[in-house]
Order: sequence, then C-alpha cells, then structure tokens
Amino acid sequence: MSTARRAANWLVRRVRQDPGYTIHPDLDGRDVAAEVTRRGVSAVRAVWSLRGVRGGRLRFCENGVQVRHRRHLSIGSGSVVEAYTRLHCLSERGFRIGRRVTIGKFAILEAGGVLWNRGVGLRIGDGSSVGDYCFVGASGGVWIGDRVLMGQRVSIHSQNHAFDDLDRPIQAQGVTQAGVRIEDDCWLGSGSVILDGVTLGRGCVVSAGSVVTRSFPPGSVVAGVPARLLRTRGGGAADA
Repeated sequence: MSTARRAANWLVRRVRQDPGYTIHPDLDGRDVAAEVTRRGVSAVRAVWSLRGVRGGRLRFCENGVQVRHRRHLSIGSGSVVEAYTRLHCLSERGFRIGRRVTIGKFAILEAGGVLWNRGVGLRIGDGSSVGDYCFVGASGGVWIGDRVLMGQRVSIHSQNHAFDDLDRPIQAQGVTQAGVRIEDDCWLGSGSVILDGVTLGRGCVVSAGSVVTRSFPPGSVVAGVPARLLRTRGGGAADA
C-alpha cells in the first residue's frame, strides 16, 4: 500500500471514527488523491462558511452554502454540508446537527423562517444523512435520531394550517404544531413525505413516494398514500 493511500485511510478513519474503514484497494491512486484534495478544500472552506457555528473542529462545507442565524446552529465533527444547502436556523431550541452527518446538495433545513413564528428547532443525531433536495421544516420541532437515512427529495413538515372556519381565510386561522420524531436507524425512501404529529419508531422503513400521516411502531415497513403498514421487519405481513 502506498504512503498516500495509508495517509488517506488514516484520515478517513479519524473523520469517520471507524477504525475498520479501508479505501477500496482497486481505486486508482489519482482518484484517491482527487477525492482527498476535494475534501481538504471543503475543510478549509468550512472554516469560513461555518464561522461562528458551534460544534466540532473538523467539518466540511462545499460551495454555495447559505447559513442564516448561525448562532443558533451547532454542527459536529466529521459532518459534511454539500453544495447549495440552505440552513435557516432561527428557532427556540436551535439546530443541533451531530457528528458525521451529511446534508445533501440543495437541501433546505429551516424553522419558522418569519419573525412572528421563529419555530421550535431541529435535532439530527450522529451518523445520519439528509439526501439531495430534501426539505426539513422544523417550525413545530423535528427530532431525527442516529443513523437515519434519507433518499433524495424527502420532505418533513412539522406544522399544519388550521382550516375549519369557512368564514375566515385559511391564512388567518393560525397553525398547529405537534412536531415530528424519527427514531434511530430509520430509512426514508426517495420522495417520501412525513407530516406533522408523526413518530416513526426505531428501525422503520418508509417506501419511496409514501405520504406518512400517522405514527408507526418500531420496525414497521410502510408504503402508500396515505402510508399503511405492510409488514414488520423480521416478521410477516400485517393488516393495517
């Protein structure tokens, strides 16, 4: 193994905190060098782009990232904020993004976004990922556990508009905020939608394109519009 490859392995192990991590032996050294260089540039960019943001010392930030109200934001070591992500962090509890989290390209994470409703806030646990073009609306509070996976274009909404009064515009009837909780080790498929008030128990799997309007217990595999229980992981099909 070349010195450069050994150095790259050591660096990635430190960032990922995974002593068993090894770069694939068939990768060309030039490809490894290019990726290490790109990540090095991202680490340098993060020093400026994430200035004033609390958390770990070694973080990575690609070009075009927009951070508003950064004093409400914390990002842990080893986390990556990819290109053109928008983080609007004004909120009661702030945005707490853990270690080794990846926020994909063009993702939008925001709380209230307006002065009359600063919103509750967002928590993302260690080792989780938010896919490209995802939207996380944390007005009512969004809690995401450790090692949660999201595909592209997942959207999470922790606020609803009240609309029962036919004599008043919906805009004038206010909002409800129950919050969303996604526990550890869940997988949200591409294009899925999680609505306010939903809790997904540990290890749930949400099929691509599903709209989740109610809570499901740990290990549930759900699909559909609205989503229904297909089966429980490790068990058989379920009626729901």
